[in-house]
Order: sequence, then C-alpha cells, then structure tokens
Amino acid sequence: MTLVSIITPSYNQARYLEQTILSVLEQDHPRIEYIVMDGASTDGSVEIIKKYADRLAHWESIKDRGQAEAINKGFARARGGIVAWLNSDDYYLPGTISKAVKVFEENPDVLLAYGNMLAVDENGQTINTLTYRQLTLEDLLCFQIIGQPAVFMRRSALQKTNGLDSTFHFLLDHLLWIQIAKRGRILHVDQTWSAARYHAEAKNVAKAAEFGREAFRILETIAQDKDLAATLHKIDRRAHASAFRVDARYLLDGVLPAQALRAWFRALLIYPPVALRRMNIFVSAVLNLLGLGRLREAMLARRKKKLAG
Repeated sequence: MTLVSIITPSYNQARYLEQTILSVLEQDHPRIEYIVMDGASTDGSVEIIKKYADRLAHWESIKDRGQAEAINKGFARARGGIVAWLNSDDYYLPGTISKAVKVFEENPDVLLAYGNMLAVDENGQTINTLTYRQLTLEDLLCFQIIGQPAVFMRRSALQKTNGLDSTFHFLLDHLLWIQIAKRGRILHVDQTWSAARYHAEAKNVAKAAEFGREAFRILETIAQDKDLAATLHKIDRRAHASAFRVDARYLLDGVLPAQALRAWFRALLIYPPVALRRMNIFVSAVLNLLGLGRLREAMLARRKKKLAG
C-alpha cells in the first residue's frame, strides 16, 4: 500500500487549522504520513497541533523564512511515494487521498495529478466550484492555473527539481508544476478533491498586486532554462499576454480596478485572444470604476446562494 506524505505549513491560522488537520487525519487511506511545519505561531495554533501530535509523523514550531522554506523542510522529511502539501486554511474532501493514489496506480507514467477544487469563504460556504481541464506544458507557461490544494506528485519527480523557490511567495506552486511538467506527464482528474479558502487575510486578496510581478519573474526564469527556453520562444506573445491577464485578475481581487483594466488592455494589445477569453475581468473592472461594484457583489452573492442551495 502506497505511503502518502502530506505537509501542512502553518502560521497564525488557528481559526482554520483544526479543520485542515482533521481533513487529513480522517482520510480513509490507511498509510498517511502527516507533517506539520509551524512557523512559531502565536495565536493558539501550537495548542491545536499538540492536540493531534500523537497522530502526526512530525511537527515543529520554529521561526522560518516563510511558506516555501516550511514546505521544503517538510519535503525533505517525506518518505511517501506520493507527496502533497495542504495549506493551513484549506482542506481535503473525504476520500481524496485514496482517489489520488488510485490515479497514480492506474497511470504509472504520471508524475503529477490534479483534481477540481471548491472555493469557500471564511465560514466554509462554497463560493464557486473550480473545474479544470487537461493542461499541457505550453498551457502552464501561459499561466493556466491549477488549484494547489488539489495537486499530488510523485516524490521521485519532486526530487528531480529543487523544490519550491524560496524567492517566490505567491506563484511558487505554479513554477514547481512547470518544473515537473517539463519532465513528464501531468494528468487532470475530473473529481473534486479539495477546498481552498478565500478570506481577507489570504494572499490572493491581501497582496493581490504581487502575483503579477511574480508571473513576469517566472517568464524570466523560464527564459534562462535551457530545457524550456525554446518552448517559451514559440509562444512568447501568448505567454506575456497571459502574465498581464494574471496581473489583471489578481488586481481585481485586490480591489484595484483601474490597475486591473490597464493590465487587461496590455494583454489585449499583445495577444487579443488571451484577453478576450477573460472579458469578465474587463466588465468587472469597469463596473467597479463606475461605482457599480455592488451590482457585481450582488451577482456573486446570488451565485453563492445557488451553490449553497
């Protein structure tokens, strides 16, 4: 039976941490190695971790240099053939790990598998269901984003990379997926595996402007990679337009509609199809600039209610 290693980086997320931990410990897969790496939390997180210490393979609470370092330290301890990390405000749905193991057993050539994901609010109410599709390496280079909590990797593939780049703080997962995808097959599984929590303190909201900067840094990093540079060159305009589209999307999440609109128009000028496929960014930015943001919020609230019902 395959051993699966799950790492949770934790820092001052006591409000959500217990649900995260239980979502791993209550999985039905019989062999799970669970590692919790806390960055010296001061909000009661350590007390929650201690509550489940006897069911953890390892835990520590030591000041670190951020999420990437915490996860990389967890990777170094992992012994499982399959590895994943689950942030301390996200959670797995029941049966997820067994389903992921089955995918790898049935597809021995797959290095990384990813499912679909729920987007939930701070109270765990579903906001949206994020349904992905099968992506290629070129799609990843053009910032087709995979929901990180729904990703599992072979440890053998992870070990051929340098892990997470600690100089990245926002799109660090996406850069790792690219490094794995250049080495072999990734597979989308049309099952909903996890939930990602969207709240005011989450990085995608609190520091939205930083995501676009890291998208452009990823392109610079890829351009210097001898295994990827030629592929990037073939799709350069699409990739750079996609970086501006990513920038626009997160700026909108950060309630910066004027900046979001400028980034969307940059994408339109570089490679129109990329921008035109995300007309919702344009519409939402314009509504916010016209003071009609409440109309958008009402539409989102209506969709949330429909999903909850």
